[in-house]
Amino acid sequence: MSQETESWIARFAGLAALPADLRRALVAGSRILSVPEGTEVFAPGQSPDHLLLLLEGSVRVQQVSDTGREVFLYRVHAGESCVLTTACMLAFEEYAAFGVAETPVRAVAIPRGTFDDLTARSDVFRQFVFKAYSRRITDLFSLIDSIVFQRMDVRLAARLLELADGDGVVRATHQVLSTELGTAREVISRTLAEFQRRGWVVQRRGAVELVGAEALERMSRASGAR
Repeated sequence: MSQETESWIARFAGLAALPADLRRALVAGSRILSVPEGTEVFAPGQSPDHLLLLLEGSVRVQQVSDTGREVFLYRVHAGESCVLTTACMLAFEEYAAFGVAETPVRAVAIPRGTFDDLTARSDVFRQFVFKAYSRRITDLFSLIDSIVFQRMDVRLAARLLELADGDGVVRATHQVLSTELGTAREVISRTLAEFQRRGWVVQRRGAVELVGAEALERMSRASGAR
């Protein structure tokens, strides 16, 4: 195997445990691809023909209602796979959500034939697939729990901390944040205005600077019904 191949397999602990012959089969049946930022990776109605294992970048997965309202579901980061793609491939179903590259993405594409073959032949590969699947399902239940039971100010504080870059700046509009949290833009605007009044954030055009990260941390750990 090439050094690059060994490198990407090592990024995924479950795959590194595959026997040598199955690792060769995986490599021979897969390819590394790159897509630019903003690329629509998949969309509702499409049938997945490969599983992507992200090496670099992130993919945002979200649903859009008939009225055009966008609801963020989760992100796929480097070192992860997409649970929706896994589910659709296992059940031979079409996508019911969008996947969009938030950054330039580099990934390993495992075609359906290789995926099906290794899932049938290898306990190690099956464990790799289902472990990632179960972990993301748990995350989705946490998302449902937060939407139903947590106050919006608590959820927004947590999401700001998650999205902040190394300088403590969240580069997102109120509309983007409302999509992230599945609420109206007006709700985000009111909550951010209150955060700014308390001296926790400074709002800029298309960005929010976190100047009171410790207070936001305390808020993110709060609980209670909305």
